[in-house]
Amino acid sequence: MSLKQRIGEDVKQAMRAADKPRLTTLRMVTAAIKQREVDERIELADSDVLAIIEKMIKQRRESAEQYRAGQRPELADAEEAEIAMLKVYLPEPLADSELDQLIDGAVAESGATGMAGMGAVMGLLKERVQGRADMREVSARVRARLSA
Repeated sequence: MSLKQRIGEDVKQAMRAADKPRLTTLRMVTAAIKQREVDERIELADSDVLAIIEKMIKQRRESAEQYRAGQRPELADAEEAEIAMLKVYLPEPLADSELDQLIDGAVAESGATGMAGMGAVMGLLKERVQGRADMREVSARVRARLSA
Protein backbone atom coordinates (compact mmCIF):
# COMPACT_ATOMS: atom_id res chain seq x y z
CA MET A 1 0.00 0.00 0.00
CA SER A 2 1.39 3.37 -0.98
CA LEU A 3 1.69 6.19 1.51
CA LYS A 4 -1.07 8.11 -0.24
CA GLN A 5 -3.42 5.11 0.01
CA ARG A 6 -2.53 4.66 3.66
CA ILE A 7 -3.43 8.26 4.39
CA GLY A 8 -6.73 7.79 2.54
CA GLU A 9 -7.54 4.72 4.64
CA ASP A 10 -6.64 6.61 7.81
CA VAL A 11 -9.03 9.41 6.79
CA LYS A 12 -11.83 6.85 6.57
CA GLN A 13 -10.91 5.39 9.96
CA ALA A 14 -10.83 8.85 11.55
CA MET A 15 -14.26 9.57 10.08
CA ARG A 16 -15.66 6.32 11.48
CA ALA A 17 -14.13 7.01 14.89
CA ALA A 18 -15.31 10.66 14.86
CA ASP A 19 -11.74 11.74 15.64
CA LYS A 20 -12.08 15.37 14.52
CA PRO A 21 -8.51 16.61 15.23
CA ARG A 22 -6.95 13.67 13.36
CA LEU A 23 -9.48 13.94 10.54
CA THR A 24 -8.77 17.65 10.10
CA THR A 25 -5.01 17.05 9.97
CA LEU A 26 -5.32 14.16 7.51
CA ARG A 27 -7.65 16.17 5.28
CA MET A 28 -5.04 18.94 5.15
CA VAL A 29 -2.45 16.39 4.03
CA THR A 30 -4.81 14.97 1.42
CA ALA A 31 -5.61 18.46 0.14
CA ALA A 32 -1.91 19.32 -0.16
CA ILE A 33 -1.26 16.10 -2.08
CA LYS A 34 -4.17 16.66 -4.45
CA GLN A 35 -3.21 20.31 -4.97
CA ARG A 36 0.29 19.34 -6.03
CA GLU A 37 -1.01 16.58 -8.30
CA VAL A 38 -3.40 18.98 -10.01
CA ASP A 39 -0.82 21.75 -10.32
CA GLU A 40 1.85 19.50 -11.81
CA ARG A 41 -0.52 17.04 -13.55
CA ILE A 42 1.29 14.03 -12.10
CA GLU A 43 0.65 11.14 -9.75
CA LEU A 44 2.81 11.64 -6.65
CA ALA A 45 5.18 8.91 -5.53
CA ASP A 46 5.82 8.09 -1.89
CA SER A 47 8.95 10.28 -1.87
CA ASP A 48 6.88 13.27 -3.05
CA VAL A 49 4.24 12.62 -0.38
CA LEU A 50 7.02 12.40 2.23
CA ALA A 51 8.33 15.78 1.09
CA ILE A 52 4.85 17.29 1.54
CA ILE A 53 4.53 15.81 5.02
CA GLU A 54 8.00 17.05 5.99
CA LYS A 55 7.09 20.53 4.78
CA MET A 56 3.89 20.48 6.83
CA ILE A 57 5.80 19.38 9.93
CA LYS A 58 8.33 22.16 9.42
CA GLN A 59 5.54 24.74 9.07
CA ARG A 60 3.86 23.54 12.24
CA ARG A 61 7.14 23.50 14.16
CA GLU A 62 7.78 27.12 13.16
CA SER A 63 4.21 28.08 14.08
CA ALA A 64 4.53 26.42 17.48
CA GLU A 65 7.73 28.40 18.14
CA GLN A 66 5.95 31.64 17.19
CA TYR A 67 2.97 30.82 19.40
CA ARG A 68 5.23 30.06 22.36
CA ALA A 69 7.08 33.34 21.81
CA GLY A 70 3.72 35.11 21.67
CA GLN A 71 2.55 33.55 24.95
CA ARG A 72 -0.09 31.37 23.27
CA PRO A 73 0.71 27.90 24.63
CA GLU A 74 -2.71 26.45 23.75
CA LEU A 75 -2.13 27.16 20.05
CA ALA A 76 1.43 25.85 20.26
CA ASP A 77 0.12 22.64 21.84
CA ALA A 78 -2.38 22.25 18.98
CA GLU A 79 0.43 22.62 16.41
CA GLU A 80 2.56 20.06 18.26
CA ALA A 81 -0.36 17.63 18.34
CA GLU A 82 -0.60 17.92 14.55
CA ILE A 83 3.15 17.30 14.28
CA ALA A 84 2.71 14.08 16.27
CA MET A 85 -0.09 12.96 13.93
CA LEU A 86 2.03 13.69 10.86
CA LYS A 87 5.18 11.98 12.17
CA VAL A 88 3.33 8.64 12.04
CA TYR A 89 3.80 8.68 8.26
CA LEU A 90 7.55 9.29 8.32
CA PRO A 91 9.97 6.35 8.14
CA GLU A 92 12.02 5.26 11.16
CA PRO A 93 14.42 8.08 12.13
CA LEU A 94 18.15 7.59 11.66
CA ALA A 95 20.37 7.02 14.67
CA ASP A 96 23.14 9.56 15.23
CA SER A 97 25.81 7.06 14.19
CA GLU A 98 23.95 6.21 10.95
CA LEU A 99 23.56 9.89 10.15
CA ASP A 100 27.27 10.52 10.77
CA GLN A 101 28.14 7.63 8.44
CA LEU A 102 25.90 9.03 5.70
CA ILE A 103 27.46 12.48 6.11
CA ASP A 104 30.99 11.04 5.93
CA GLY A 105 30.04 9.07 2.82
CA ALA A 106 28.50 12.11 1.13
CA VAL A 107 31.53 14.27 1.94
CA ALA A 108 33.85 11.62 0.49
CA GLU A 109 31.64 11.10 -2.58
CA SER A 110 31.40 14.81 -3.36
CA GLY A 111 35.06 15.49 -2.60
CA ALA A 112 34.10 18.51 -0.49
CA THR A 113 36.95 19.92 1.57
CA GLY A 114 35.43 23.13 2.88
CA MET A 115 32.25 25.13 3.18
CA ALA A 116 32.20 25.69 -0.59
CA GLY A 117 31.21 22.04 -1.01
CA MET A 118 28.29 22.16 1.42
CA GLY A 119 25.68 22.45 -1.35
CA ALA A 120 26.96 19.33 -3.08
CA VAL A 121 27.01 17.36 0.17
CA MET A 122 23.50 18.50 1.13
CA GLY A 123 22.25 17.62 -2.35
CA LEU A 124 23.48 14.05 -1.92
CA LEU A 125 22.14 13.76 1.62
CA LYS A 126 18.68 15.20 0.99
CA GLU A 127 17.57 12.18 -1.00
CA ARG A 128 19.18 9.67 1.36
CA VAL A 129 17.78 11.01 4.63
CA GLN A 130 14.38 12.25 3.44
CA GLY A 131 11.84 11.79 6.19
CA ARG A 132 14.39 10.09 8.44
CA ALA A 133 16.22 13.14 9.82
CA ASP A 134 15.56 16.81 10.42
CA MET A 135 17.34 18.69 7.64
CA ARG A 136 18.20 21.53 10.07
CA GLU A 137 20.16 19.05 12.16
CA VAL A 138 21.76 17.49 9.08
CA SER A 139 22.80 20.93 7.84
CA ALA A 140 24.35 21.83 11.21
CA ARG A 141 26.28 18.54 11.28
CA VAL A 142 27.54 18.98 7.71
CA ARG A 143 28.59 22.56 8.49
CA ALA A 144 30.49 21.38 11.58
CA ARG A 145 32.11 18.54 9.63
CA LEU A 146 33.22 20.79 6.74
CA SER A 147 34.48 23.61 8.92
CA ALA A 148 36.58 21.29 11.10
